Amino acid sequence: MKNKIFIAIDTKSIKKARSIILKSKLKNFTIGYKFGLEFLNSKNGRDFVSKLKNKIIFIDLKLHDIPNTMKSTLIALKDLKINYLTIHISAGLKALKEVKKVSGKTKIVGVTTLTSLDSEDLKDIGHKKSLKDIVITQSKLATKAKLDAIVCSPREIKYVKKNFKKEIITPGIRISLKLNDQKRVMNPKEAFEQGSDWLVIGRDLTKGNIKKNLKKLNDHLNQ
Repeated sequence: MKNKIFIAIDTKSIKKARSIILKSKLKNFTIGYKFGLEFLNSKNGRDFVSKLKNKIIFIDLKLHDIPNTMKSTLIALKDLKINYLTIHISAGLKALKEVKKVSGKTKIVGVTTLTSLDSEDLKDIGHKKSLKDIVITQSKLATKAKLDAIVCSPREIKYVKKNFKKEIITPGIRISLKLNDQKRVMNPKEAFEQGSDWLVIGRDLTKGNIKKNLKKLNDHLNQ
């Protein structure tokens, strides 16, 4: 079975995005491309994504709004031929169901708790439950809403899998384990062993020589 990787296109440069896509080919890997708020809100970003063909497209907008606005946003994005789209599970069951109704072939991905947050951050926000309990509750809600996939930290995969039986996508993946702006991280091999279906990797692949970075990833997974 092929390893599945989403490469995070964390830039607003069309030139850099094009270069990443052209250079990111590796046997035995299924590769998709994640475009977030920075790229989609750049001057020509949306137009660039609309013209991509035969690529697995992951639009990471993390929608979190009232149900009608979230549903209308997905309808407005239909021309992009999105394979995966993220929405915050914390938007509530009604919003999740409304988006799912109009999703068509787009897989709706529920975001649990951002990998940039830890237990102390959640206390600051006002949460009284533990991080683990919050993620468990969110995974149950995703199942109830019949979402197609979940985004969670690799450290919570084992809890999520007990309540959610579809695809699991994990950011917070570090080949080098440098934290950068994420707090709950894991290396690729461990994440796949925990049960992740897709890994999201950004800087560790896109900074420097992409082909060499992909080889490093491949070597790491085959150790």
